[in-house]
Amino acid sequence: MEYELIDSGEGRRLERYGKYLLDRPDPQIIWKKTLSLDEWEKADAYYKRLSEDRGNWVIKNKVAERWELTHSGIKFWTKLTPFKHTGIFPEQASQWDYIYEQINNFKNDSKAQDIQVNVLNLFAYTGIASLFAAKAGANVTHVDSSKPAITWANENRELNGMQSYPIRWIIDDAIKFTSREAKRGMKYEAIIMDPPAYGHGPNGEVWDFNRHFPELLNNCKKIISVNPIFILANAYAISSSSITLANTLSDYFRDLGGNIENGELTLKEKSAGRLLSTGIWARWSR
Repeated sequence: MEYELIDSGEGRRLERYGKYLLDRPDPQIIWKKTLSLDEWEKADAYYKRLSEDRGNWVIKNKVAERWELTHSGIKFWTKLTPFKHTGIFPEQASQWDYIYEQINNFKNDSKAQDIQVNVLNLFAYTGIASLFAAKAGANVTHVDSSKPAITWANENRELNGMQSYPIRWIIDDAIKFTSREAKRGMKYEAIIMDPPAYGHGPNGEVWDFNRHFPELLNNCKKIISVNPIFILANAYAISSSSITLANTLSDYFRDLGGNIENGELTLKEKSAGRLLSTGIWARWSR
């Protein structure tokens, strides 16, 4: 991907997204910067916090309204949003490759060639994981509570000329949707989820990770296929470790056999080679 973590320190990240250099806050970074102030001043834009939950981008050099990045043949739009994000999480690149490889390998298995792979992507954001699943040959159900995120995801699909690929866009609360899917008898061969620490559904439904993640997994257990490929969970800004994710997945999916893995999502800094931990993950695979 055309991304680099150039430097980090003192609550900030210096990152290259394609041709633009961005300076963004990250409160967990308590170590010192490696590069000089002059290097940090080269940023085309930096995000200025105004309060705990508000801020704005200060543009120093002209930055396009949106620009294109690519990873493993999939293109996607990135842009400066009011909440410091850019529409992509670069640390997820290895997960996108994993999603593609697992589905592709399954479809190439002679015992599974007559099975249509259905993938459910929950808290699916701008849809990059959905595109990798669809590229591998899956029917994808993409669920997010944010209409702007769904719009962005559809624009990413159009950017790749994948309008004919079977992706179903759903604006809904993850728990309500999976509960209805269970009642309908719908089954999925793979489930992807990126639940936040806290959030709200389209009708004001409250999401609290520690309270609702086990309930969501209980629903997912009811809709996982008899030919499961993987269940993947990523999490950001929660107090739990990846071990907690793995233990909770084990509660619901260990009877499927297979393996449960867990770890941290990281970015490697170019300046000093330090690893920046950005989140955690756990996954069950066949």
